[in-house]
Amino acid sequence: MQGILDRRLIVVTGKGGVGKTTIAAALGLLAAQSGRRTLVVEFGAQARLAGLFGRPAQQTGEETWLAERLSSISIDPDKALLEWIQALGGRVSGRVLASSGTFQYFAAAAPGAREIVSMVKIWKLTGGRSGRGRRGEHDLVILDAPATGHALGMLRSPETFGKIARVGPIVRDTGHVRELLADPARSAYVAVAQGTEMAVTETIELQGGLRDALGRDLAGVVVNGLLPRRFSAVEMESIEGLAERERAKARGNGASRALAGAAARAAREVHGRASFQHGQVTRLRKRGFEVLGLPFLWQSELDLEALSVLAARLGRGVEREQARVS
Repeated sequence: MQGILDRRLIVVTGKGGVGKTTIAAALGLLAAQSGRRTLVVEFGAQARLAGLFGRPAQQTGEETWLAERLSSISIDPDKALLEWIQALGGRVSGRVLASSGTFQYFAAAAPGAREIVSMVKIWKLTGGRSGRGRRGEHDLVILDAPATGHALGMLRSPETFGKIARVGPIVRDTGHVRELLADPARSAYVAVAQGTEMAVTETIELQGGLRDALGRDLAGVVVNGLLPRRFSAVEMESIEGLAERERAKARGNGASRALAGAAARAAREVHGRASFQHGQVTRLRKRGFEVLGLPFLWQSELDLEALSVLAARLGRGVEREQARVS
């Protein structure tokens, strides 16, 4: 992930439920703390980032101030498509278009239409044509993309929509989006996973999809929610032996035997889960991925303090990688 914060666009994706929004927010906080004017884009009608920062959410399409040099915005693909068709339709109102059979037919018949008009919006947020030279309003845009399959559909949308659209401004803008997504100097892709077999497998498949769609590789993989490895194999043998001795001593005391057994089972469970998770991290590293592990946070809800902890860990991981490469 060397120099990742110097790009114009970072796309964050991965299996659903692994904490993509959390990692996008932590990356945004890290970038803002390093002095970059950063915008985190949520895709869809939901706007969850504001709540993580204790801020009231704005309407879809309106920028929300989160912290110093950090803001967020939510792009609704249906609304983006409606706005584009309305621009083509001149004075026809959005309400009339949304309820018309023409809009519904076009939305269904034009593959990639919602995705490409949304990606054009994201391209413009990165500075549009100014992306090749001076900075725009934001130094960095971080896209909290949908889960893997849908995200790959978004990234393929310039090619998909380009097959049916031949003329007009959208074709020109589609070319700009394609250039941005294919340029390693301007864009980067980060996968978020957890230490599970399914999430890691999906990450490996994401790498293949990126190569097929754009000829690009993942800049890194963030494995979220890792449990610490508290015991070595030798220590676990000692714990098992100690528990057995305690059970032998407490032959006449059922409560003591139960307590010794419960303690050993708890240690065994924690050790087993942590070992499995870190084994999945090793699986990723053996395939050549750069992996940054983030700890499981023992709290019911994430807040700004928790995001700051994750941002700091991400920052240390990026610094270690930069030092290793240099």
